[in-house]
Amino acid sequence: MPAPKEHSLNPYFFIPFVLWCIVGGILLSVYDQQTLFAVVNTHYSSFANVLMQCCSFMGEAMFIIPFLLFIFFLPRFRNRWFFIMAIICVALPALITQWLKFSFRSPRPMAVYEHQPWVHYINTWPLLHANSFPSGHTTGAFSMYCFLALVMPYQYRSLGLVFFILAITTAYARLYLAAHFFADVYAASIVGTLVALVAYRFVNYIQYRYFYKDIGA
Repeated sequence: MPAPKEHSLNPYFFIPFVLWCIVGGILLSVYDQQTLFAVVNTHYSSFANVLMQCCSFMGEAMFIIPFLLFIFFLPRFRNRWFFIMAIICVALPALITQWLKFSFRSPRPMAVYEHQPWVHYINTWPLLHANSFPSGHTTGAFSMYCFLALVMPYQYRSLGLVFFILAITTAYARLYLAAHFFADVYAASIVGTLVALVAYRFVNYIQYRYFYKDIGA
């Protein structure tokens, strides 16, 4: 039995995501690591310092878990399948990202440019030096917002654009805060989105193939 409209790909999220993948890939092929990092990190202000810390927080478990629980308690999403999908679509990308981090063990910007006077960082912000690739915060933000774009009712699918903007802002914040390189957030955005999408499709298939009568449970 075919899935309803709200289970189709959300163009408001995925069209900007595809454009981001294309543009990001071009940037990586044209510019070096330092240039891409510096163009974000060296443009700062007092207001942006506060804003970017808040944006970075959207990629942390302390934000993702309560936010998804809040969505879960809304009548439209208060069912077992939303809960199962939310766990898998967010946890699986995070686990893969952690495996990649400890496989590559890439140095972070503060390890590479630690003694460079042009690097901007916030004194109160924790400065990390190891396991840079890929960005865990970016993976978390993209996987969560991708998942939400997929489960949004058809009439609200335009929120997908808002979700993409929030996800890409989290990625931007990680460069701004000198926590990651461009390649780190670029790869993380792809891991977060594609793994969440595949996981969502798989659980959705199981739901409709074997438990269709329990959809409203």
